[in-house]
Amino acid sequence: MSSNGSSWLSVNRPRPHARLRLFCFPYAGGNATAFYRWADQLPASVEVCPVQFPGRGARSPEKLLTALPQVIEALINELPPFLDKPFAFFGHSMGGLVCFELARALRTRFDLQPMQMFISACRAPHLPDPDPPAANLPDSELLAELLRLNGTPPEILEHRELLAYMLPMLRADFSVCETYVYEQSKPLDCPITGFGGLEDPKATREAVDRWRNMTTGNFVLRMFPGGHFFIHTSEKAFLHTLAGDLLQIYQRLPSVIGGR
Repeated sequence: MSSNGSSWLSVNRPRPHARLRLFCFPYAGGNATAFYRWADQLPASVEVCPVQFPGRGARSPEKLLTALPQVIEALINELPPFLDKPFAFFGHSMGGLVCFELARALRTRFDLQPMQMFISACRAPHLPDPDPPAANLPDSELLAELLRLNGTPPEILEHRELLAYMLPMLRADFSVCETYVYEQSKPLDCPITGFGGLEDPKATREAVDRWRNMTTGNFVLRMFPGGHFFIHTSEKAFLHTLAGDLLQIYQRLPSVIGGR
């Protein structure tokens, strides 16, 4: 899929015969490579489709987006051709907001929705952010915030050239989250699974649990050891759980798709 002309998708393990696509939306400062290892650890019946935002990876020359409506408008124009088979969304932190608003936009414009949404390390969208804005902090204070969340490898924080590359990306992504305004509408119909880290200072158990208010479908909360980036520090347990959840979606699929 990465060679089909869509710069928004970076699929390192194409599975054209998979019956389910899992679109993965990265956290602030992250990119599609965060999900590359998943393809080998999740069911072969699932095609892992990492989403690549502008300004990173092969899209580094492109302008960074700083507001969620910009991101959603671009995705709503880009993704529909790839929604020709059952699909699910996974979003971590900022990615959780993106897949939630994208699901609402798909419902409004195309009467489409994912089979399931997996929301990870993200407060429910109607809850206020208890932390002060970070997008415009001085570099030293922004780095302190990254250390608090424990999601950036020390070698990057100590590497001046890598920091010069990452900081504008982080500021843009923080702006996407911090300028977001939740607008109330009827809940989604698709089931939602909330994932959280037991020691996460930014998305607590209670804040993730409030996603149950965003759907009329089933809601499940799953907590893991670790902080905001438990998907890395508890990767084995997390991916084992996600694989089981994806197999349950697979069992809900129609027995015949596309006449085959």
